[in-house]
Amino acid sequence: MPAHTKNINALVEELNSDLKTGINSNAFPFIAEKYGKNKLDDVKKKSILIKFLEQFKDVMILILLAAAAVSFVLAVMHGEPGEFFEPSLIVLIVIINAIMGVSQENKAEKALDALKNLSAPHAKVIRDGKDAVIDAEELVPGDIILLEAGDFVPADARLISSSSLKSEESALTGESVAADKAYDAEPKEDSPLGDRTNMVYSGCSITYGTAKALVTATGMNTEMGKIAKLLKNQEDSGTPLQKKLAQLGKYLGIIALAACALIFVIGIVFNMSDIRTLFMTAVSLAVSAIPEGLPAVVTIVLAIGVQRMVKRNAIIRRLPAVETLGSASVICSDKTGTLTQNRMTLKKAFADGKQSAENITENNSEEIKKLLTYAVLCCNGSVAIEEGKENHVGDPTETSIVAAALRNGLDKDRLNAIYPRIAELPFDSDRKLMTTVHEMNGKRVAIVKGACDMLLPLCVKGGVKIASAMNEEMGKNALRVIGVAYKELHDGHAIKIDHLENNLTFLGLVGMIDPPRPEAKAAVVECRNAGIKPVMITGDHVVTASAIAKELGILSKGDEAVTGEKLAKMSDGELTKRIRNISVYARVSPSDKIRIVKAWQNCGEIVAMTGDGVNDAPALKAADIGCAMGITGTDVAKGAADITLTDDNFATIIQAVKEGRGIYDNIKKVVGYLLGTNVGEIFTVFFAMIIFNLPPLLSMQLLWINLVTDSLPAIALGMEQIDDDVMKRKPKPANESIFAHGFGLRIILQGIMFGGLTLLGYYLGSIITGSHIGAQTTAFIILALTQIVHSFNMRSERSLFAGNPFSNKNLNMAALAGFALMLFVVFVPGINTAFGLCPLPWHLYLIALGLAFVPLIVIEIVKFIAKAIAKKSK
Repeated sequence: MPAHTKNINALVEELNSDLKTGINSNAFPFIAEKYGKNKLDDVKKKSILIKFLEQFKDVMILILLAAAAVSFVLAVMHGEPGEFFEPSLIVLIVIINAIMGVSQENKAEKALDALKNLSAPHAKVIRDGKDAVIDAEELVPGDIILLEAGDFVPADARLISSSSLKSEESALTGESVAADKAYDAEPKEDSPLGDRTNMVYSGCSITYGTAKALVTATGMNTEMGKIAKLLKNQEDSGTPLQKKLAQLGKYLGIIALAACALIFVIGIVFNMSDIRTLFMTAVSLAVSAIPEGLPAVVTIVLAIGVQRMVKRNAIIRRLPAVETLGSASVICSDKTGTLTQNRMTLKKAFADGKQSAENITENNSEEIKKLLTYAVLCCNGSVAIEEGKENHVGDPTETSIVAAALRNGLDKDRLNAIYPRIAELPFDSDRKLMTTVHEMNGKRVAIVKGACDMLLPLCVKGGVKIASAMNEEMGKNALRVIGVAYKELHDGHAIKIDHLENNLTFLGLVGMIDPPRPEAKAAVVECRNAGIKPVMITGDHVVTASAIAKELGILSKGDEAVTGEKLAKMSDGELTKRIRNISVYARVSPSDKIRIVKAWQNCGEIVAMTGDGVNDAPALKAADIGCAMGITGTDVAKGAADITLTDDNFATIIQAVKEGRGIYDNIKKVVGYLLGTNVGEIFTVFFAMIIFNLPPLLSMQLLWINLVTDSLPAIALGMEQIDDDVMKRKPKPANESIFAHGFGLRIILQGIMFGGLTLLGYYLGSIITGSHIGAQTTAFIILALTQIVHSFNMRSERSLFAGNPFSNKNLNMAALAGFALMLFVVFVPGINTAFGLCPLPWHLYLIALGLAFVPLIVIEIVKFIAKAIAKKSK
C-alpha cells in the first residue's frame, strides 16, 4: 500500500519513528545504512579515451585504416621514403575525423546534475524530541520534518499536520497553480501525483502555510529519484541522419570490399598485373569508395544551421538535432509555460444582478469595478509594474485579480489606503475561504472570497441560483471560479469565522485561466499546414487542457482527450492503435509521457517533445528531438533536451522546423554531390584496371579531390537559401531513404558520366603524353574540374539559368578556391611530384577544361526534359 493511503500511525510504526519525538539518534546509523544518503545516484561518464576509440567503430573508418595499412606495407616493401606520404595522409585524415567526433560528443549529460541542484541543501527536523537543522543528505525515512512558506521540500513526506498549506509542484506535475495540501485528505490508491494532497514531494517548494511531515522516501526512491532513474535508463536514440549515414557507410564499405575482391580475382586469373599493382589499385578503390569529407562537411553544414537557429532564439545541444526537427511529424507539447503563459489571468467576471458574465477589459462596467475592488481588498498578492512589465508576487490566483483591477485603474495600495484592513482570517484548505475586514465609508465590512461551493451556501442575499449556474458555465470553459461576497458588521461582531462567514451578500464571480500564448495559435495552424500533428500532454485537469487545446486548434472534431487514469488501463498495443486519434493527455505522469512518445515512434513517426518542467525531462530524452524552454524551463529539462528555446515561444519551434527542413534539403544536395564523385571514382578505377591494366589515379590524388577540391563547394551548397514552399510539404517518412524518389539512381548515372569522362581523359592523356603519369594528371584535372562545375548543377532541381546562376556567393568563392587548389598541386614544383603529377601540353589542358563542362550541358538538358514532362502531366 503506498504512503499516501496508509494509516499515519501504521506508517510511523513501520518506519520506527514517533510522531512527537521523531527518530531516536541511537537508531539513526542503522537506518542510514539501510537507506543510504538522501541524494541522487551519480552517472558514470565515458572518458575522453573511450569516446575517441569509439570513433573507430565506423565501417568507413575501418576500411580507410585497412587501406592505410596496406599502403604502409607496400611502402616498406618498396623501400622509398616518398611512398610513406600516402599512408601517413590517410591516417592523418582518420585522426582528424575522430577528434571532430569526440568534440561533438563531449557535451556531458547534465540532467542528473540539474536534478541534484533542485534538492534542498538543509532540512529542519525533529530528532529525539528536539528541533534541529541538518544537511538534507542526512535525512532518512521516518524523520519528522518541519516546513513553512519558502522552503524546498527535502524528501517525499506524508503530512502529519498542516495549516493553509500550498505546494508549488508545476515542475513535477505540470500544474501552474500551487496545490492545496491537507494532512487529513484521503486520496485514492491510484491517484496521480497531483491529487495526492496529503503528500509533499522532494524538489518542490512550499508557497503558503506550515506543516509537519513524516519522511517516507529519500534519494532515488523519491518521485524525483524515479525521474532520475528514467533519465538514467533512457538511451539516446540516434537521429534519422545519423542512422542513414551509418547505413550508407556500410553499403559503401561492402561496395569497396567487393570491388577490391573482384579486381584481385580478375587480376590473378587473367594475370593482368603484379601483386603490388593490384594492392595499389585496391587501396585506390577503397579510398574512392569512401566519402572521407562527407562526415566533416555534414557537420559543418549542421553547424551553420546552428548559427542560424541561434538568431531565431533556439540553442542546439546536438548538431544532428537540427535535421531531425525538420523531419518531425508529431510535436508533443507540454501545456503549462509552453502553450500557455504560465500565469493565471482573469478572463471573465459576473456581477450580481446581471444575466451574463463580462470579459475583463481596461474599462469594465461600474458593477464589475466594484466587484474587483472588493476582491482586491481581500488579496495578499501584489502586482508591480517594472520597466513596462508586470511583476507578480504571491499566490497566482490573487495576483490575477490584482492585475485585472490594475487594468481598470484600481491600484491595490491606493485601495488599501482608502479602505484600511483591520483584520484577516487566512485561507485554509478546509474552509476554502479567506476573509478580511475593512473600514469602508464609516462602516466595518467583511469581504469573503473563495470556492463557490463553499461560499454560495453562506449567502442570504443576491442571485445565488443564477450565480450557481454561471459558476457551472464558467467551469465548463475551464475557468477557475472564485466567488466574492461581503457583510456589514455591527459593533457586537467578533472577528471569528462563525461570526464573519455567514449571512453574506453575494457580490459576484471572477473566472481565471492560464491563457494560451498569443503566438501559439498561429504556430499550431502552421504546424498543421506542414503536415505535423500537434499533441498536448499535461499534468493539468482534462477540462482545462481540453478547453485550451480547442482554443489553439489542437483538439479538433473527432479527436480524443484522455486522462492518465484511462491511459494506465490501456496496453501498449491498444495505445499504439488509438494514438492517432488522441490529441490531449491530461493528469499524466513522467512514465506516461514516455509511453506516448514511444507509441508514436512505433507508428513510424519522428517525435518532437517540448516542455519546461522536471516531469518533462525523461520524455524529452526519449523523443527523437527534445525542445526545452529557456526562460521558464528547469535545468533538468534543458539538460535532457536537444534544443533550448531562449524565448519560450512555441512559434520558435515552427521556425526551427523550417530551418531543419531547409538544412536537410541542403544536406541532401551535399550528399548527392560528394557521392557522385565517389561513384565516378569507383567507376574510373575499376574499369581503368580492366581496360588499361593500371590504376588511373593514386589514392592520395583521390583523397585530395575528396577532401579538398570537393569539400569547399560542398560546404557552400549547404549554405543555399531555404525554399519558400518548404513548410507546405508533408514531413518525409521516418524510414524514407535519403536516396528516395530516384535520387540514388541520378547519383549513379552522374557518377558513371564523370567516370566515363575521366577515363576518356586518361586515354587521351596516355596517347598525347605517351606516359602513365601524364595520363593520371589528365584524369586528375578532369575529375577535379568536373566536380567544381557540377556543384552548380546541384543547387536546385530547376535549371541553373532559371535564376541568377551566381547568386550563391559562397559557392562562387568555393569554386574559385577549389580551382586554385587544383592548380596548386598541378603546377607547383615539388608539390606536383609528391602527388604523382606532371606538366601537360597546353592543348591537353584545353581538352580537360572542355570535358569538365559536359556534365553541365547534359544535366541542363535532362532538367529541361523533366520540366516538360511534369508540365504535360498536369
